[in-house]
Amino acid sequence: MAHGDHHHHDHHDHDHDHDHDHDHDHHGHEHGHGHGHGHHHHHVPSNMGRAFAIGVGLNTAFVAAEVVAGLWSSSLALLADAGHNLSDVLALLLAWGAAVLAKRAPTGRRTYGLRKGTILASLANAVMLLIAIGVIVSESVRRLMHPEPIGTGIVMWTAGLGVIINTATALLFFRDRDHDLNVRGAFLHMAGDAAVSVAVVIGAAVIAGTGLLWVDPLLSLLIAAFIVLGTWGLLRDSINLALDAVPPGIDERAVMDWLSDRPGVQEVHDLHIWAMSTTETALTAHLIRPANGDCDTFLHETCEELSRRFNIGHATLQVETDASVACRLAPAEVV
Repeated sequence: MAHGDHHHHDHHDHDHDHDHDHDHDHHGHEHGHGHGHGHHHHHVPSNMGRAFAIGVGLNTAFVAAEVVAGLWSSSLALLADAGHNLSDVLALLLAWGAAVLAKRAPTGRRTYGLRKGTILASLANAVMLLIAIGVIVSESVRRLMHPEPIGTGIVMWTAGLGVIINTATALLFFRDRDHDLNVRGAFLHMAGDAAVSVAVVIGAAVIAGTGLLWVDPLLSLLIAAFIVLGTWGLLRDSINLALDAVPPGIDERAVMDWLSDRPGVQEVHDLHIWAMSTTETALTAHLIRPANGDCDTFLHETCEELSRRFNIGHATLQVETDASVACRLAPAEVV
């Protein structure tokens, strides 16, 4: 069986080649776009670097202020919020670094470049938040058993500042939150922090008015629950992408059916769809197409449509004209 040449094409530059051997034509085509077309194939905008820099600067300064105020006022809720904000600073740094890694050119050994680093970063973000939750819950339980007085005025002023800072930072990522898992993570972190800061302000006001000291650790537990709800989806998506699952928002059955309905295609097999990064999706598939005289046009149009319809910007298609000798991957052995 002959194997056709595979070509990489960027910015809509298409060049196809094929070999013929033993009455079996085997045509390969790899198609890549330099520009995004929506979810999971949308490059991080250039102004994201500025957004990350502003977010990191503002939140680092606020974390320092919150730690000092939390220790001064003995407020666990404020310290918990500081811990959450610190994890967000690290998350922003990871996401920012991941966006830079995604743009690094491929090398001889790393033919995909460092794109996968974006997925690892989003996974690390989620894990860090879960660790922060463990610390918050542990200390909250201890404080519920042994309540301690807090300086409510300091807490209210500090948390109020947090509402302003976190809301402003979240707005920096609002527009692009649906296009990149890391930008989405940054937006969720900041929006969550703004809500948490509002809760801390209310909690301090309640304590000031009623003297109920257990409100502070109880509020910390509620913060932990909120973080879990906000992080679970991010953790699930990150793990799935790390395991090369089909990215969220892409229906693999619909892709299979559409490829099967392409002109002249009799069968589709060995279809794989996976995330190259948090912004780019790849696909490989074998198509059995006996009458393949218009191979160049067929491949070009199919890859263009995969990008437009399904936001799959890096498609590699192998066309086989003889079904009896088609290249099928053997199923994995059960050990």
